[in-house]
Amino acid sequence: MTISETIRDWKPKPLQILALLIVLQLFVTLFTDGFALSFDEAMWHYIGRNWFRNGLIPYSGGVDNKSPLIFAIFGLSDMLFGVNYWFPRVLGTICQSIGVFYVYKIARHISGQRAGLLAISFYGLSLLWHATGGKYVSYTETYDVLFIILAVYHYLVGKSKKEMFVAGLMAGAAFAFRLTGAFCMVAILISCLVKNRKYALAFCAGAISTILTLMVCCLFAGISLHDLLIYGLTDNFGSGSATDHTLLWKWHNFSAKFLLSGMLLFYPMVLGYFFIKRKADLFVLWLIFSFIAINAVGIYDVVHLKELLPSLSLMCAFYIDYLLDQYRFRTNLSLLIIWIAFFPNLSGQLVTVKKRLSNNVNSAQKLCTPPYTIPDEGTRKLLGWWVRNNTSQQDKVYIAGFGAQVQAYSERISPTIYFNVTQTTVAKVKFYSDMRSNKPTMILVPLFPEYKQTVGADMRQFVYSVVAKGYQLQGCMYNYNVYRVKK
Repeated sequence: MTISETIRDWKPKPLQILALLIVLQLFVTLFTDGFALSFDEAMWHYIGRNWFRNGLIPYSGGVDNKSPLIFAIFGLSDMLFGVNYWFPRVLGTICQSIGVFYVYKIARHISGQRAGLLAISFYGLSLLWHATGGKYVSYTETYDVLFIILAVYHYLVGKSKKEMFVAGLMAGAAFAFRLTGAFCMVAILISCLVKNRKYALAFCAGAISTILTLMVCCLFAGISLHDLLIYGLTDNFGSGSATDHTLLWKWHNFSAKFLLSGMLLFYPMVLGYFFIKRKADLFVLWLIFSFIAINAVGIYDVVHLKELLPSLSLMCAFYIDYLLDQYRFRTNLSLLIIWIAFFPNLSGQLVTVKKRLSNNVNSAQKLCTPPYTIPDEGTRKLLGWWVRNNTSQQDKVYIAGFGAQVQAYSERISPTIYFNVTQTTVAKVKFYSDMRSNKPTMILVPLFPEYKQTVGADMRQFVYSVVAKGYQLQGCMYNYNVYRVKK
């Protein structure tokens, strides 16, 4: 048989495509630079480990603006396998793959098998892009989007209030993982109101039930709902917070993500979908409210784009399916074109494999020589191990600046809940108090210029004043000055 005949006669099955996507996702996420926890993963692992291993509940054993659910996942990872990066990513890949499969089921339910194959290809491949945070499959967006997809599926196939209640349960779970899930809940709720108001009540009841269950679980775990509100929401806005950026900075990030990335591939097909539909159906509402959610946060991180991908992929699949009906184009050839156009760039992973095989690792001596540069993720892991090997288990260690990865791999507790620099007014007051009352055995201060560029002078000066009074310089490791308390 010729190549053209092979392509013509090939009949892809959804599970075959899904299996291939899973293999690609594992390659993208596991063969990452340094084979180490990312910055965000390190924060969640540190908080989760303190919770599961040391009995320090979230917001008392470390602070980040995420749901306790993600801390629990990383705490479980530490309890089962110690400090590792692979378990949360494999678990995330499994959950993401369930979402991919249900995107296929949604498309098949609406428009048939061919649309399902198109949707699974659009969605599964776009999730692998660097532009959409392909390797960050362990982040909260994965779980948020999974449960929104499940909520949409149950809403679409549901024909009773019981099934709408289940859809609400799924939507509530999305909100429990990530607050922006509320925006997509509104999109489904609007569709429910149009479809049947009784369905809307059942949907709301399901969502509220999940949220109340999470709150009760937090109380039983000893997590203060006040702390959950402060650290999970209000402390993330205002001066010094993660969202405190200039309008120019936001426009730069917005344009990089929406105007100068692979997201452009979706736009012509989405416009085509608007043209053939000429109304705001559930998928349009889903897209609009997801876009509003991203802009409400205003950081425009690559992983935030994951929230747009299911609705974009479904709309594109429906449009291409419509064109195939109109112009009798071959399905197999269409899938081949999609896979060529949307296939991810794997050069970064291939370079990582090459480094691993050549065992190319920077030495401490080379790094501690001007000009000082930020250590990569693998080197920060090595620094964490060095700290662990040069301190005792009960010693407290403070890593100045954004040192979450070093802190996680050191397996040492920080003297402050703000182990990773946070520069809001509330955070500064708490940080100064913690550092005065819990004197660390070791303090590491970065030598690279980015430390001065990203951390305010007041916080840097406070750290310098602490090490000047009761610490001696032990030396330099991986571009950090190491100070140990004087005996």
